[in-house]
Amino acid sequence: MRGLLCSPLPLLLLLLLPWETQLQFTGPKCRSGPLDLVFVIDSSRSVRPFEFETMRQFLVGLLRGLDVGPNATRVGVIQYSSQVQSVFPLGAFSRHEDMERAIRALVPLAQGTMTGLAIQYAMNVAFSVAEGARPPEARVPRVAVIVTDGRPQDRVAEVAAQARARGIEIYAVGVQRADVGSLRAMASPPLNEHVFLVESFDLIQEFGLQFQGRLCGKDLCAEGGHGCQHQCVSALDMYHCTCNPGYQLAADNKSCLAVDLCAQGTHGCAHHCVSSPGSYSCRCRAGFVLQRDQRSCRAIDHCSFGNHSCQHECVSTLSGPRCHCREGHDLLSDGRRCQARDLCNGVDHGCEFRCVSDGLSYRCLCPEGRQLQADGKSCSRCREGHVDLVLLVDGSKSVRPQNFELVKRFVNQIVDFLDVSPEGTRVGLVQFSSRVRTEFPLGRYGTAAEVKQAVLAIEYMERGTMTGMALRHLVEHSFSEAQGARPRALNVPRVGLVFTDGRSQDDISLWAARAKEEGIVMYAVGVGKAVEEELREIASEPSELHVSYSPDFSTMAHLLENLKGSICPEEGISAGTELRSPCDCESLMEFQGRTLGALDSLTQNSFLTARLEALENQLANQK
Repeated sequence: MRGLLCSPLPLLLLLLLPWETQLQFTGPKCRSGPLDLVFVIDSSRSVRPFEFETMRQFLVGLLRGLDVGPNATRVGVIQYSSQVQSVFPLGAFSRHEDMERAIRALVPLAQGTMTGLAIQYAMNVAFSVAEGARPPEARVPRVAVIVTDGRPQDRVAEVAAQARARGIEIYAVGVQRADVGSLRAMASPPLNEHVFLVESFDLIQEFGLQFQGRLCGKDLCAEGGHGCQHQCVSALDMYHCTCNPGYQLAADNKSCLAVDLCAQGTHGCAHHCVSSPGSYSCRCRAGFVLQRDQRSCRAIDHCSFGNHSCQHECVSTLSGPRCHCREGHDLLSDGRRCQARDLCNGVDHGCEFRCVSDGLSYRCLCPEGRQLQADGKSCSRCREGHVDLVLLVDGSKSVRPQNFELVKRFVNQIVDFLDVSPEGTRVGLVQFSSRVRTEFPLGRYGTAAEVKQAVLAIEYMERGTMTGMALRHLVEHSFSEAQGARPRALNVPRVGLVFTDGRSQDDISLWAARAKEEGIVMYAVGVGKAVEEELREIASEPSELHVSYSPDFSTMAHLLENLKGSICPEEGISAGTELRSPCDCESLMEFQGRTLGALDSLTQNSFLTARLEALENQLANQK
């Protein structure tokens, strides 16, 4: 292909036609096979506006004669002056309309002429896979067309040689003032086919026609006889065979062989290698999951998903999670919850009051105020005494009216075993739900009958469960002297009994702790959905003696025996004893009177003893 091959008459006819029409004069679009084509356009200040417009029309017309598409010719355009700008990369467009729109919107840079910089950009960026170029192993020709009108202001020979070494075929097109030496330094050999010099931009279409003719050479694949098993790729007067993905070209460079990468033994899969044409993937056995390296396998930790619901421990197996209980506990039928082995039911423990099993062993407990005897089973006896007892009764909506009546009956059964009197045990009752209401204070009733009648008259509150608020009321009001509690100086035990069937809707921690700090012995009775952690937080230590639980309201009766032994007054204050401060005036006078009476009695006894001795002496003398 040479610079000027057209005769004057055809050239004249071409010049009379619009540029875009001239470049389509050759007929149907040439199908040259896959090609990556990048135009490098000089838009320096030496290119006048009307000349740049001519170059724009030249590009549009040339593109219309190409078979563009993802699997055919891919086209990219860059312009340069003192800098390089990508108009659109190779992978941007696959339709002529989109390319033409981008070219028509092109604005020249109008600065210097850094042609070497533009070649370097084309080599490193424009022809990269990231910009849409096909990889080198695809063997798709890469062609760069450089159009310039002047002498480069930087070095071009070295960078052009690097580009050619990378397989880029370079066409150098000079217009008017272009330096021929620079064009020859840039172009690929043979130079007579890759260097073009035209007198003006008006004649640049001459190069377009010759270049299009070069691209539209003989299609050897279309003629047949190539012998390619899969695909024949024709490009610039030659062809080569390629294989479909997953196959490799055989030694004859025509037939294709399936690639079994697993059989090569280099896959590195820990368990299984699954081969596919040209690729492979690793898979793990059941119960394992593939790691990030896509090769090694790790046993699936089903417990780590957090949905096993095991009460104690979760053990991951190949078939899924399994729950395991700690020593001394048995797994329930639901396969998740654990229950401590109740050794008290399995042996004849002989405990007088209560047998407590921890799953591994059992021990006997006595109620507060009574000591476990040397035999480890029986308890010391406690005498009747004085107690200030306040009951906190849950009246929330979850209790239900019929169950609330059972609660009142249970409270009266507690009252039955108490020595209720102003000098003995005093009873107060507070009901709570979303608010707190004192049903009767400690000092109101002096007999068990009065207390029981008042309990039966209580009306059910319903609503929420503010246990924390109720505990605060207990500490701040219920055990005040104004409410009937006896002074602390008298050392009368203060006992609080909390009865609830569910989780508190407010915080109980602060006032549960304050109650115990105030010296109140706290008992917690839970029913149904009562929360064990809250019951233990409310109750005094040890919790085994101060926490009771029943699964439903109809079976609460078994708790009575525990409470009868637990709510045992401190020894030393017997029933019927009048409690008065030893510092009161009347107490001092009474003590003085009793003391003087005892002294008189001793004096009289001494006088009688002296008389008896005198009589005995007289009788002895008479004998």
